[in-house]
Amino acid sequence: MTRFLILSAFLVHATSSSAQDSMSGADFEAYVTGKTLYFGESGQDYGVEEYLENRRVRWSFLDGQCKDGFWYEDGDLICFVYEDRPEPQCWSFYISNNGLRAVFDGDPDQTTLYEARQNDKPMLCYGPEVGV
Repeated sequence: MTRFLILSAFLVHATSSSAQDSMSGADFEAYVTGKTLYFGESGQDYGVEEYLENRRVRWSFLDGQCKDGFWYEDGDLICFVYEDRPEPQCWSFYISNNGLRAVFDGDPDQTTLYEARQNDKPMLCYGPEVGV
């Protein structure tokens, strides 16, 4: 019985330490604030987000069109709301030696983005389109 308890305790510890916990809101905020992060998916450029003070963000799909928004913590998730999309988009964020990894919540395909590079300069955002 003692061997069983020791083995069980070892397996529980090994399993819990091998599973990576998602970042808390405080950890996420400390990592991203003041940075501009470029994200990729499956080896392709995906988008860029500038993380401003007070949990404000600015997102672009690298087309020069920027959307302002904010983020908040909801349990284990980091959720984003943008000016053109009032429904939250929630992600689990993980940190590794290569930077952030983000997994979209509620997506059966498990959309995963990764930090491709970072910059401390503001993003390039064009003004609104002007018609004739």
